[in-house]
Order: sequence, then C-alpha cells, then structure tokens
Amino acid sequence: MLTELDYLPDGFLQVEATELHTVLPGPTLIHLSGRREAPLFVSILLHGNEDTGLKAIQAVLQKYQNQKLPRALSLYVGNVSAARARVRRLENQLDYNRVWSLDTNPVITDEHRMMQQVIDIMTQRNVFASIDIHNNTGLNPHYACVNRLGDAFLHLATMFSRIVVYFTHPKGVQSEAFARLCPAVTVECGKPGGAGGIEHAAGFVEGALHLSAFPAHPVASQDLELYQSVAVVTVPEAVSLSIGDPATDLCLIENIDYYNFRLLDPGTHLAVVAPDCTEPLRVRNGLGCDMSAHYFENRDGNLLTRQQVMPAMLTRDIRIIRQDCLCYLMERLNRKP
Repeated sequence: MLTELDYLPDGFLQVEATELHTVLPGPTLIHLSGRREAPLFVSILLHGNEDTGLKAIQAVLQKYQNQKLPRALSLYVGNVSAARARVRRLENQLDYNRVWSLDTNPVITDEHRMMQQVIDIMTQRNVFASIDIHNNTGLNPHYACVNRLGDAFLHLATMFSRIVVYFTHPKGVQSEAFARLCPAVTVECGKPGGAGGIEHAAGFVEGALHLSAFPAHPVASQDLELYQSVAVVTVPEAVSLSIGDPATDLCLIENIDYYNFRLLDPGTHLAVVAPDCTEPLRVRNGLGCDMSAHYFENRDGNLLTRQQVMPAMLTRDIRIIRQDCLCYLMERLNRKP
C-alpha cells in the first residue's frame, strides 16, 4: 500500500488535495535531501478533508525549488482517496490517525502494517523531529499537541503556539508513535482553507527545518499555556443528533463550537435532550471510566455542565462527530519546576 519516493512527482507542488490521486497512487513517503542529514518528518492529510498541511508543504518546497533544504525532509502524504472525496475518511476506511500502534487494536490491518513500515523506515533514517499537521472543523485557536512533556517536545510545540495540549488518549495516533523516536508534535491549524493556517504551518515547518538542535533548558513559563486532555465526549450511535432540530434525541445549540478553549461554568447550556433519551453523551477518561455524570447533567430536558470545564474541538459537523467525537475536555496543567 505504501509508495516510497526520493523525489517530488511532477505536479505535486501545484495540485489540490482533491487531485492528489492524479500524481500519487495512494499513501506515499517522499524523501528529500538537505544540508543536515537527519530528516524532519512531516505527515499531512491523515484526514482527507484537512488540506492545510499540503498547502503549507507546497509553499515551503516552492521556496526551495532552486536551493537545498536546510535539513532533509521526509514527507508522508496519507489518505489520498479520502482527500479526493473531501472527507475525513471513507466509510469503509479506518481513521489514518488511529492506526500507528500495533498494541492498541486486537485486529492488525493493512493500515496498521503500513504505518509500522513508515515508523521502521524513519527509525533507520534517524529522524530528527516529527510534525503532524491537522485542521479543525469548529472554531478553535491554532494550538499544538504533545504526548510527552520533555523539554524538546515543548520547545518544538511552542515554536508553533504558546497554547499546548498534552494528551495520552486516543491511542494509535501518529505523534505518540513518533514520540518514541524523536520530539513529536501535532499542530491544529484552524479550519481548512484558511490562509492564516497555511502561512502559520509553512512558517513552522521552515523553522523546524532550520533547527540544528533543541535547547537543553525548559520552556519559559510565560511562553507556555499548557493544558491536559482529561476526557473524550462522544454521542452514542443510537442517539439521533442535530444542530438546531428539536425533533432529534440530542439537539446541540447553534453556536456550540464557540465554547472551544473557553472555561465553562457549571450550568452552561449545551443542548436540548428528548424526554426518552437516557444517555445523550458518553464521557470517558484516559482509563476508560464513565465520567458522564461527573461533567454533565440532564435538567428538565436541557444538557448542562456540572463542573467547570474547558472543551476543545467542538464542531457543528455531524459527520465528524459521528466519525470521531463531539469534543475533548481539558484542564490547565501546571508543570513542576
């Protein structure tokens, strides 16, 4: 399934994500040489509807068409077929950002084997650092995510944003797999198509290509706003869901994504719940424990927060909610000196 190249295919720098299938046969790992040998690894389009990574890489590589890159670059282009259809993943596919570990799924698929092949290749190449570029479908600031709290990880993350989220779940994500090899970060660049996200991601990648090493000292506290993801919120499959349609089991408020990265007080209204809907949401912490009643309550048909909570990745896109989740819940994390 994996194609490996040591050159950029003709047309790659101009093609739209929906047309990538005309220049790449499918998931492709492209190695480009640079002045420093240990490569920067960049993954894009693990979700086919998130095209900022492609546009950012195109901008960087166009700049260096006639000169050598500051550092070698290994570029993984993920779900080309989903990009063609402008969707996160096709209905018959696994999520390309949940299959990077052979330990987290009882069934090992071709997708798991492909990602392990990428990991093995990059291990042999002595990868310097890893960047996974994503978009959100809701209103979110640009922020970085890490799976380790080491200084090098946080230095890399804060090159992109002072807002950093530490997370250990979900499992099987690209950044977690590469965190065993090198400093690794996921960057969230706002909604797809936004020029600001493309410029921000391109500048970050170019900055990482210029790094010779990571500082040995910790990130200064004033340069870091650190949060920890503590739970994931999903909507049970049997629960009908909408934005603004009171005929469904769970009717989310119109501006639900406005609450991202805002500290919500207890009693904040999020949705209307049908009288016969007994489990409108499921909330699981990192140990898999049910935390639904801890964070939310159904009061007279209104879904309210019970605790102070800060959500991220709230979206109005019903398909994304079904394929992934409604949101993640976070708490501020203070690092020990």
